[in-house]
Amino acid sequence: MALTRRQALRTLAGAAALGSIGAPRVLTSRNRPQFKGRIKHSVCKWCYPNLSVEELAAAGVKMGLQSIELLDPPDWPIVKKYGLTCAMGNGPSRIPDGFNRRENHEWLIPQFKKRIEEAAEAGIPNIICFSGNRNGMDDEEGLENCVIGLKEILPTAEKYGVTICMELLNSKIDHPDYMCDHTAWGVRLVKRLGSERFKLLYDIYHMQIMEGDIIRTIRENIEYIAHFHTAGVPGRHEIDDSQELYYPAIMRAIADAGFDGFVAQEFIPTADDPLESLRRAIAICDV
Repeated sequence: MALTRRQALRTLAGAAALGSIGAPRVLTSRNRPQFKGRIKHSVCKWCYPNLSVEELAAAGVKMGLQSIELLDPPDWPIVKKYGLTCAMGNGPSRIPDGFNRRENHEWLIPQFKKRIEEAAEAGIPNIICFSGNRNGMDDEEGLENCVIGLKEILPTAEKYGVTICMELLNSKIDHPDYMCDHTAWGVRLVKRLGSERFKLLYDIYHMQIMEGDIIRTIRENIEYIAHFHTAGVPGRHEIDDSQELYYPAIMRAIADAGFDGFVAQEFIPTADDPLESLRRAIAICDV
């Protein structure tokens, strides 16, 4: 059974000693391996709960990462001193409680405005948001409510140049009842809002579970996508030949479409050396 972010944090909590990580001035972007440059590489911190942000940054910069993401504002300066960015910052919303319910707007709107300003000051390009769960609500009503709430924060996002990204998640296994669980619904929302500062976070793992047809869907909707997440299907583990997706072809489709955002690894490592799994995933995606 696939683990959720929260389950992984609970079951794998604890610190692992890596030895000396060295000085930040040594572990900078100038020491990164040379890649083809068609994909910008990121990783989601929650998948490595045994590592601190600093430890992951020190290791990641050596293997060619450009970003560590899904971080809160206090962690943004840590990755910056290693020459990295946080390509997708955490927003104030929670997966089950998002913009699809009007009663959430009262707290979501002011908190998002504040987070957007914080992101702009720190040079963070994107902030994640969620639709919320259905809880019996019709998808059309939910879409309209999302439009109403997001329109209140988009002027701030446009002013500061920060993109709000709603994540596409599966409601079949990991996030039962989540509303933004199909690309078509998310694309309709982007079109309704009509702002370059609102796009989708296309999670390849989640959308393979919900609808498949990954490469064609990406090609036809790339203009509505600002960011990608990876993981193996089934199980949300390594993106190697143990699972059903062929990531080199998916990455080529993304690059060939002219995408210039980030692709973040979001799989839960099963190997004894989780950093070696991450290193291999980056190599697989270097097309």
